[in-house]
Amino acid sequence: MAISEPRADDVLADFSARLVDTGGVSKTVHVGGSGPAVVLMPEMPGISPDVVRFARWIREAGFTVYLPSLFGVDGAFPTVADGKEIARRACVSAQFRAFAGGGTSPVVAWLRGLARTALAECGGPGVGAIGLCFTGNFALTMTLEPAVIAPVVNHPSLPLDDPGGLEISDEDAAAVRARIERDGLKVLAYRFDDDRWCTGRRFAAYQALLGAAFDGRVLPGETANPDPPPFFRDFVASPHSVVTAHLVDRPGHPTVRARDEILAFLTERLHHDDTTPGPR
Repeated sequence: MAISEPRADDVLADFSARLVDTGGVSKTVHVGGSGPAVVLMPEMPGISPDVVRFARWIREAGFTVYLPSLFGVDGAFPTVADGKEIARRACVSAQFRAFAGGGTSPVVAWLRGLARTALAECGGPGVGAIGLCFTGNFALTMTLEPAVIAPVVNHPSLPLDDPGGLEISDEDAAAVRARIERDGLKVLAYRFDDDRWCTGRRFAAYQALLGAAFDGRVLPGETANPDPPPFFRDFVASPHSVVTAHLVDRPGHPTVRARDEILAFLTERLHHDDTTPGPR
């Protein structure tokens, strides 16, 4: 296999970094754009330049992006070893429930507070929430905050030890289902068909919980970027990150169509006009 050229880190100079306090807990959030708010949560092992690229596309589509720092080094492409260590620390952190039986990750309470803050600052009918990989299911459990009306669950990987499980307590699962039914919410989701971290069994579990409200879309694994960053090439080791590390930035490509579908979903839910802006 050819060795990839070194990838440049991203200093996020076009975002404003600030501390956001909810419930007495402060975390750094990178904010940029204008219009309705979208909370974009990072994938493991952090806010990589690929995640920042996706944030810019959301911003350019007419939204204010809130990009919280939850783990890793913001803007960096970590080495494989560093990425493994970041993942290890997250798995044993009290803020996350990485394994089956753990229920809902406690950090989601802070994220719900962030959604309330974002709605107060940006206005509009509500807030979008996009989870990626380790944070994938957080977009669903964030719907227990009434501000969240546009959840997008991308290749959710938790719980790591149960490919057919969901990272959510039974009580929260019932409350999420009731909220989605009551308010007519839709949950958009993506995965590759041969993703070993987010299998068809996991999407079946979402379907069983949410019924017709769950719109799970599956892309062929052979369409994934064959040259992702080293952590994804050597540790993830399967097609996984549809709109970030495994996206192929080429017009008409299936991963680009997935990105555009997400932007259209956010526009439909969060904007009141009939215009569907796209990346520039």
